[in-house]
Amino acid sequence: MTGKADFTAQEWELVLEGPPSAGMIVIAAARGGTIRETISMAKAYAEARQRHGQSELLDEIVAAKPEVDHKRFGSPEEFRDHALQQIRDAVALLEGKAQQQEVEDYRSFVASLAERVARAHSEGGQPVSEAEQGAIDAIAGALRSS
Repeated sequence: MTGKADFTAQEWELVLEGPPSAGMIVIAAARGGTIRETISMAKAYAEARQRHGQSELLDEIVAAKPEVDHKRFGSPEEFRDHALQQIRDAVALLEGKAQQQEVEDYRSFVASLAERVARAHSEGGQPVSEAEQGAIDAIAGALRSS
């Protein structure tokens, strides 16, 4: 089992930032629903904590307070590009240090969190807007490529 102790502080921060970064990419993709979408991200963490014990790595990730520094970027596009690269880097790091199932669990958690955030607020009568779907697709691509 892989846990926080297997990473440097900087590496662990990278792993921790992946899931909330994915949520923020989706939140920034379309106007409206920010509060509901943020709450849905918190609920995704809470539900993952309830499944405690299935993965030491995920247990430690969801036990940490999700944080993303989105204010240091000049534009939403700059944030999105940076966040997608963080997700790629986190997956690559995990592929080198974690068991394959733990990597898949991480990918699944990040993808399901992004999907949940998108569905938290319907846009134009659609459960997921085109912009949000584009964000989900970009996140899925980042999770696959490392």
